[in-house]
Amino acid sequence: MAQRIPARAPSDPNPVSLLRGHNPPNSPYVITVSSGAMSISVKRNLPAWLLLVFTLPTAKASERVGVWRKLQRYGAVALPASGYVLPNSSMNQERFEWLATSIRSSKGQAAVAQVCSFDELRNEQIEHMFNEARTLEYHLLEKELKKFAKPPYRDKSEPGIVRLKRRLQQIVEIDFFGSPIRARIEEAVQQLESDGGKEKGREGKKNPKDYAGRTWITRPQPGIDRVSSAWLILRYIDAHAKFAFDKDPRHHPDAIPFDMFNAGGFGHVANDCTFETLMKSFSIKDSRLRLVAQAIHDADLADELFGRIEALGIDRILDGWNKQGMGNEEVLRKGMEMIEGLYNGIR
Repeated sequence: MAQRIPARAPSDPNPVSLLRGHNPPNSPYVITVSSGAMSISVKRNLPAWLLLVFTLPTAKASERVGVWRKLQRYGAVALPASGYVLPNSSMNQERFEWLATSIRSSKGQAAVAQVCSFDELRNEQIEHMFNEARTLEYHLLEKELKKFAKPPYRDKSEPGIVRLKRRLQQIVEIDFFGSPIRARIEEAVQQLESDGGKEKGREGKKNPKDYAGRTWITRPQPGIDRVSSAWLILRYIDAHAKFAFDKDPRHHPDAIPFDMFNAGGFGHVANDCTFETLMKSFSIKDSRLRLVAQAIHDADLADELFGRIEALGIDRILDGWNKQGMGNEEVLRKGMEMIEGLYNGIR
């Protein structure tokens, strides 16, 4: 049976010298000796922690905020004395190194070090600091979950089940030592998602024939979600649909509202934009259209859920036309031509 011997640092570069009694403290090596000393293996014992220390000029306030936000996203904790700590891993090393490079480019100073231990701060204490930070984030997420589960908020687009799931994934990614309440929050998100699925299951699918020959109403100065939704209506629901623009749908009682700030019609549901709601409501199945929906979602909600940028430029152009005072009908017509091009070109 192999015997594990914690070694001490050698006095020369050759770790075999550990066997000769030259053993200063804080060794970066571990030696394993097999039974009967028939074989000896030496492996490097990597330091447990990464430490980032930095300074930025006082005039660089925005850069300082940017660094702080990245440290929060990476899950780093601040030491009582100075510096920020992360568990030693290749990903965390890369993050700290790039952040240090960014700090230096802002005329600051930064250094990244691998650290075995800290004076008067045991590894268990540092792990506890990480767990405290993650537990606080889990508690904040739990409050949002409880609020979203209540009936008055259940059908609103924000915070939205998808956004809450994504936030949970972000916390789990930096939950390096397993916060004790993590399982409870994961279960709560799963339950909320399950309840949402039941609600959707009770909703009947819409038949395009019931909406033929109708007028659809939306808000003036149409943006990416309304323009693409109008294109979807003409292409998949009613090729002869007409569109009206008004802030108050009560002025057009026979029209079908879409992307309006009121109950009824078609709008944002959970974390879906109006375009996605229409697709699901009418059970429109098209693999290329699904990609368009992802691009519209990211441009409209700006949450980078799908990481698609194809519709961002169209959104900016529509905004520019509206600011120029272009008529609603012309913005809609020209915008739908761009959506048609997006549909045929997206991959």
